[in-house]
Amino acid sequence: MSGDVVDPAAQSDQELQFEGALRPSRLGEFIGQEKVRSQLTLLLSAASLENRTPDHILLAGPPGLGKTTLAMIVAEESTSPLRMSSGPAIQHAGDLAAVLSALTPGEVLFIDEIHRMARPAEEMLYLAMEDFRIDIMVGKGPGATTVPLELAPFTLVGATTRSGLLPNPLRDRFGFTANLEFYSTEELAAVVRRSASVLTIDADEQALAEIAKRSRGTPRIANRLLRRVRDYSLVHGGHATLDNAKAALELYDVDDWGLDRLDRQVLEILIGRFGGGPVGLGTLSVSVGEEAETIESVVEPFLVRQGFIVRSPRGRIATPMAWQHLGRDAPTLNDL
Repeated sequence: MSGDVVDPAAQSDQELQFEGALRPSRLGEFIGQEKVRSQLTLLLSAASLENRTPDHILLAGPPGLGKTTLAMIVAEESTSPLRMSSGPAIQHAGDLAAVLSALTPGEVLFIDEIHRMARPAEEMLYLAMEDFRIDIMVGKGPGATTVPLELAPFTLVGATTRSGLLPNPLRDRFGFTANLEFYSTEELAAVVRRSASVLTIDADEQALAEIAKRSRGTPRIANRLLRRVRDYSLVHGGHATLDNAKAALELYDVDDWGLDRLDRQVLEILIGRFGGGPVGLGTLSVSVGEEAETIESVVEPFLVRQGFIVRSPRGRIATPMAWQHLGRDAPTLNDL
């Protein structure tokens, strides 16, 4: 039997092209986060009128809300080149010095997960952000000297999912802090509609609304679910109907509330093994078999926002809504 051989590298490139195509390149194309968009528009317009580099920008919020996309838009709107790095990749002051010294005038430096930078690099960044210079230590011991190195004016765009972990001196040096909020179902429907148009996916409006409803208020998840519904519809023939969308999302363990396998597992452990809690984060993460950071940063915010669990000084507690969602009767005061 003959047939075309699929090149994995070419397939990967195609996936990356899809991801890039879904990212808006201008603030006017960015859906949602209206207040942040208005604030950024004002900040960038003022910088353009004064012919200066925009103030440093901190983007804070849960994963998947568009922090990287907004950083790219800042560079595009400023007609400036963009250099990208991440906090975990900058573990020494020398790593940061190499990045900063290579910047060109007006360049936008994006550091993702900036709260995970090493402390010596953070302290070097203070001076770089404020005075556009860094001090390089030359030599060791009593003969060591400090040599100042002037930097080209640049705009730092930092992204963090844990703004509380940023030291105050670093947070205070950002001229503008944008706090990104979860999307409404209507906003997500607009995101999915745009993505379906970009990817030329033939989908019913009801199917798009169903995807938006189960996307946890997060555009990244909405786009991922859209592509899984597309795959399901391709395999089973026809376009993306409501029935195909529901069948695909059920196949991938995404329920009507947007809870996935890990979310339900946390609730099952909390209710089935610990009677609804309270349970400490460490005990819960060991019971589920996931890192505590994953539970705290990925699972918990959604479950708390939807009213399935509450956090107390003694630990996590399942609400009556969680018991009902799992088809169980919540304990009464007499049962406690």
